[in-house]
Amino acid sequence: MIFSEAELNEKFCIKGGNPLKGEVKIGGAKNSVLKLMAAAILVPGPVKIYNVPELTDVCIMLEVIRQMGIKTEYNKEEKSVVIDATEITDITAKYEFVSKMRASFIVLGALVSRCKEAVVALPGGCAIGERRVDFHIKGLEALGAKMKIENGYVHAKATKLVGNDVYLDIPSVGATENIMLAAVLAEGSTHIQNAAQEPEIVDLANFLNSIGADVVGAGTSEITINGVKLEQLHPVEYTTIPDRIEAGTFMSMIVGTRGKAIIRDIFPAHLAFFTNKLIKMGANIKLVDPTSIEVSCKNRLNSINFVTLPYPGFPTDLQSMAMALLVTSNGVGIITESLYENRFMQVPELRRMGADIHQDRNHAIIKGVKKLSGATLSASDLRAGASLVVAALMAEGNSEVKNLYHIDRGYENFENKIQLLGGKIERIQEISPAILTEDTRNESYL
Repeated sequence: MIFSEAELNEKFCIKGGNPLKGEVKIGGAKNSVLKLMAAAILVPGPVKIYNVPELTDVCIMLEVIRQMGIKTEYNKEEKSVVIDATEITDITAKYEFVSKMRASFIVLGALVSRCKEAVVALPGGCAIGERRVDFHIKGLEALGAKMKIENGYVHAKATKLVGNDVYLDIPSVGATENIMLAAVLAEGSTHIQNAAQEPEIVDLANFLNSIGADVVGAGTSEITINGVKLEQLHPVEYTTIPDRIEAGTFMSMIVGTRGKAIIRDIFPAHLAFFTNKLIKMGANIKLVDPTSIEVSCKNRLNSINFVTLPYPGFPTDLQSMAMALLVTSNGVGIITESLYENRFMQVPELRRMGADIHQDRNHAIIKGVKKLSGATLSASDLRAGASLVVAALMAEGNSEVKNLYHIDRGYENFENKIQLLGGKIERIQEISPAILTEDTRNESYL
């Protein structure tokens, strides 16, 4: 029998209690490469990007770009993608793709900059809370674009874009990126105040400068984009920065299982805040070489408090991993989620494993227990799903983690990398009993 994708359900089967040991290599940053791919729309010629992870989100972004008539080619062995936007035949980013991944909304700024017109579906992605596009729209309006929302799409049009001063009420990463892309070909200079400072913003600025744009100040709260002419932009080859969130996830696994391993192909400076937190909890972390760290932990961790903040503060994408560590730490720790209102969706699942967590709106009070027990778990979003894998590796007994399509959005070869560290994890495809007929219930599909 052949079943549709909807009928098949993948899960991780995990046997916990094994310290992770060895080495793991980190891939390219998901939250950076997606924006670099969108930025390639600006260039009338082939752009080659290296260190591109094979992720569901990357596949979606490629499809968004292809729908515009832009040529793309992904090389799995080389971990590279070529995007040739010499010709753009369609300025629409369709709902069927953008609704699946919020980051694809970033094509709005690039299309308006290059084509002076764009029709982009309102974004989707993980259900972690409200993430409005007001700041994106106001920023593009400040540059002279006429904006309207109609039938679930953002319509943008500009006879020409002119540089302006743009102040962001909050340092929104997406809004900062969209304004940067729109300003590349605008007349004059654009100054973004209270800009996001994440490493991914710096990576985007470096990429833009490499293709001939003029961006200064990235990594600070004030970014200036001096507009250039289209003919000044040119094809390049560029390598994406390492994924700091993937690195932080593996740091959590190693520490949580009281293991010892080396994490390679990273920028340690991007992990400084998380590293300092883990050291305060009792982990041992040392620099092996400029792009590698050794992470280890022998004893039970000590509880501390976490507050999520824009970079360089503690990243919200690692909040769920911090919670997984706190549930078996000494004492009581408090996590305050200051960025998204629905980002404690891992809490009910951790409680199923024996965690003692009290949630009060955006605060989670975690009293450490001696151990977690294996359970059947369900991933609700990308980072919550990854934290359940961390917890399952820490727990006694066997666990199942379902809804892996969330995790596959942001982690490449996740189970393979864990296996290389000695983790007991397998990906299994099963068929929901609800769709089995009387004739198929006794057949084996595993």
